[in-house]
Amino acid sequence: MRREGPAMAAPEESLRKRKTGGLVPGPGSPPAPGRDSTGFQARLRTGTFWLTRIVLLKALAFVYFVAFLVAFHQNKQLIGDQGLLPCRLYLKNIQQYFQGKLGWEALNYAPTIIWLLDWSHMDFNLDLLAILGLGISAFILVTGCANMVLMAALWVLYMSLVNVGQVWYSFGWESQLLETGFLGVFLCPLWTLSPLPQHTPTSQVVLWGFRWLVFRIMLGAGLIKLRGDPCWQDLTCMDFHYETQPVPNPVAYYLHRSPWWFHRFETLSNHFLELVVPFFVFLGRRMCILHGVLQILFQVVLIISGNLSFLNWLTIVPSLACFDDTTLGSLFPSGPRSLKGRVLRMQQEEARGAQPQPSFGCVVRRAVNLSLGILVAWLSIPVVLNLLSSKQVMNASFSSLRIVNTYGAFGSITKERTEVILQGTSSPNASAPDAMWEDYEFKCKPGDPWRRPCLISPYHYRLDWLMWFAAFQTYEHNEWIIHLAGKLLANDPKALSLLALNPFSGRDPPRWVRGEHYRYKFSRPWGRHAAEGKWWARKRIGPYFPPLSLQDLEGYFRSREWPLPESSRHAA
Repeated sequence: MRREGPAMAAPEESLRKRKTGGLVPGPGSPPAPGRDSTGFQARLRTGTFWLTRIVLLKALAFVYFVAFLVAFHQNKQLIGDQGLLPCRLYLKNIQQYFQGKLGWEALNYAPTIIWLLDWSHMDFNLDLLAILGLGISAFILVTGCANMVLMAALWVLYMSLVNVGQVWYSFGWESQLLETGFLGVFLCPLWTLSPLPQHTPTSQVVLWGFRWLVFRIMLGAGLIKLRGDPCWQDLTCMDFHYETQPVPNPVAYYLHRSPWWFHRFETLSNHFLELVVPFFVFLGRRMCILHGVLQILFQVVLIISGNLSFLNWLTIVPSLACFDDTTLGSLFPSGPRSLKGRVLRMQQEEARGAQPQPSFGCVVRRAVNLSLGILVAWLSIPVVLNLLSSKQVMNASFSSLRIVNTYGAFGSITKERTEVILQGTSSPNASAPDAMWEDYEFKCKPGDPWRRPCLISPYHYRLDWLMWFAAFQTYEHNEWIIHLAGKLLANDPKALSLLALNPFSGRDPPRWVRGEHYRYKFSRPWGRHAAEGKWWARKRIGPYFPPLSLQDLEGYFRSREWPLPESSRHAA
């Protein structure tokens, strides 16, 4: 074989110079940014989480934005000055319980900055907290930049709303957002607003805090099912779930009619994803990534099949901590000046040992992160004991700050759907056979059988969700529903803004309002009800609460210090 000499190599060298503009790097020159020494596009190395932090912050900011948007639109009607459960009365009762003093006991029972604000304008206070939260979360969502101050502000603002929200904020995802948000505080540098704060790499302690969170969420949900309704063990729960979940969507209508074997497969898959897959997070990088992928796909399926508020969107957030920069690099554009390119240069500098010596601030931050790990481990003790207990409780907090909580979902499945339908009449005699009762329609919950189920996730109608709980309880357990009836008797515009249809719009308010109890079932596709255009078939069970007039409710309102509604004629 003939060996190439200098003369044979010269034309190739000239051609290479022409292609690169005559610039040929010397033997000691570093490779161009974003490329390796052979000129091919360089790949991000594993083990760093700069891009992971950006994705985590944006995802968390999105959920915060939705939560504060819900608060801005609904808090005044639910817990405001004229709300169904005014938070001013709630705080006043707490203060009286602790001998009328605003001391440590009251603050610890309900930690909220509303204690420090003027209670005479509670609607303004609630709007102020929601608007501040909207502004901060929107900034982080758009820029991907945050610091500890901004993230702590979001956490304090939302905690202040949750702790005065009473039953309207009693759902498990409120505590889950607070725990996720608390961990998010420690993702960021103290002051710097940069998507890639060079001297503040993403803490492994915080990443493991997120992984520990999603592990507990999923395992808690799986264990509560095994210990709860027997239908989870005989694999029949999904025969009922789509029809009886709090607020079904249109996809649930069709999924409910799936073959029996598909429902069994769904239940088995649920057990695998909630009881087996969570342990993947501890089995190395590849299995951790697989865990993240499976859990995100699972949450996407749940989002498609039901309106579970922002719960599933929020559960995706800690799952993102399973991915490093290599895994998430494809989500970012390439280029020397792009975030991806900057991360690549930082990795190359670290590989050459060009990283600066740790500063005093870095040492302090490591100590803070270590303290966070110790705190989470200590607060996890009662949570782990609860997971191991045969009397496991779900969606509970063991401290007022809700830093580490226990979770679970659908430990029991209702086998039939019942709904409370509120009706009003202008008839002077509520008992008259010819009294014409007209239905009020809520924003999203089932009512009119002809109305298509709504699709609203991640948004959340708090009143609609509580009406689902009220349907399998009594009105004595839900005094707010009588308060709502009083407001409907007055055509109160704030209360009516929570509803989709007021049958007395543009007319005098009703003289009587009552609650009727109905059983609902999905209509059968291609059946008689579906042929009539009905999504639901319903049958009356009986009265939920008797016909009430404003005069009937005066004493009831006074005993609870609720303001008497003023009758409003011709409400819109």
